[in-house]
Formats: sequence, C-alpha cells, structure tokens
Amino acid sequence: MPGEEKRVVVVEDDASMRSAIERLLRAAGFQPIAFASAEAFLETDAETEAACLVFDIRLPGLSGFELYRQLAETAAAQSVIFITAHDTVAAREQAEEIGEYLPKPFAGKNLVDAVKRAFAP
Repeated sequence: MPGEEKRVVVVEDDASMRSAIERLLRAAGFQPIAFASAEAFLETDAETEAACLVFDIRLPGLSGFELYRQLAETAAAQSVIFITAHDTVAAREQAEEIGEYLPKPFAGKNLVDAVKRAFAP
C-alpha cells in the first residue's frame, strides 16, 4: 500500500549488531526503531507504531521472552522474531512457539525475509 509505514522495533543490546540490523532493515525498505534494552523500549510507545518486533533473547534486565510476555498481556500480538547468539534447543522451541527464531550469526537475507513475512497479508 503506498505510503504505508513499515516500522520494525529492534531491541538488541550489542551496539554494533543493533546498528547493522538498522542499516540492513533500512536498506530493505523498512523503518527500524532500535533500542539497547527492553526497559528503554518500554519507556516509549514505539510498540504501537510497529507491526514487527525483533528481540534479542539475552538482554540486560528483561529478556526478550520476558519483554514479549509483558507486551502480550497489555496489547495485541504482533509478529516477533527472536535472535540470539546463545542457540539452545530450549530457546529455539520457546521462540518458535511464539514467532520466528534466528540464531546469530544469521544471513541478512534471512532476517529481511522474516520481517517481510511479518508484513505479508
């Protein structure tokens, strides 16, 4: 749809990874809104502006899973993609019950494809 904003919230504590994800998503035509922590994200209303959420699982403070559960209690569910450098069977299973899962390092195309699926009708 022309003029439709494709905002994607990214919560990633690693500054270089967060910056790389922002550049990648912007180059793919999305509008990333990035945060270094779950708490920083929760202090905003960015969740209401985005149809897709990209959460690192291991964050200082609230984890990506805890953040998602907190949002699910108060708002409509959005598409979520969990990313992590700590790939475990338990994390994979938990993430896949909720949304998509990408262990780091992942190909940029895989993240872009996952985000595109979140915006698909």
